[in-house]
Amino acid sequence: MCSNYRPVTRSDRLLGFFGIARQPDAEPVDCWPTGLAPFIRLSQGGQRVVDSGHFGLLAHFATEVTAGRRTYNARCETVHTKPSYRDAWKRSQRCIVPVEWIYEPNWETGRSVRWKISQPGAVPLGVAGIYTRWRAPDGQESLSFSMLTCNADGHPVMARFHKPEDEKRMVVLLDPQHYADWLTGSPEEARGYFRQWQGALLAEPAALPPRGKVGTPEGPDLFAGLS
Repeated sequence: MCSNYRPVTRSDRLLGFFGIARQPDAEPVDCWPTGLAPFIRLSQGGQRVVDSGHFGLLAHFATEVTAGRRTYNARCETVHTKPSYRDAWKRSQRCIVPVEWIYEPNWETGRSVRWKISQPGAVPLGVAGIYTRWRAPDGQESLSFSMLTCNADGHPVMARFHKPEDEKRMVVLLDPQHYADWLTGSPEEARGYFRQWQGALLAEPAALPPRGKVGTPEGPDLFAGLS
């Protein structure tokens, strides 16, 4: 699972690794649940677009953005049945979350130590996600998304994280050659990507920055506007 990560926000990296660019260009900051970050989806015309959304999917029955603090990760096993996610899944509202790296808690020392997980060579990660458009009680519309997770038992890197007694989980990572199929396939076809990542990953300790240096719900909307 992932509750904290560094999004890809620079236009050159979005273009180079995901084939899409969007202004304004921005230096990335860490994102937490309900914070705003970019995600990639298909427009109604079938074109790939990048939008800004809240990290934590807001179902139609959500009454406030803080509901996203409980829905930033969607389990592969139940995404099609849980009330918060099933409508987005049924409608094939799938997305790719562009990620520089994710953070996870390592308990190997007996206490929680934040670690950074990334790909070698500064290559960003494409995390499988779902998204939806949400209307707040005051009528204002916004987009939101969740990252999909799968079981991480036995994974050489991701099984190292979280408390020993907790289930091992990891985000679903997509190979770039599968980006198009993930976005366009049927729900049944998309389930074929619910598997552990077999590519190389790097992991190292990464202490929290000084207070006030991470992305928050009140932070800037790096990709304002809806497509």
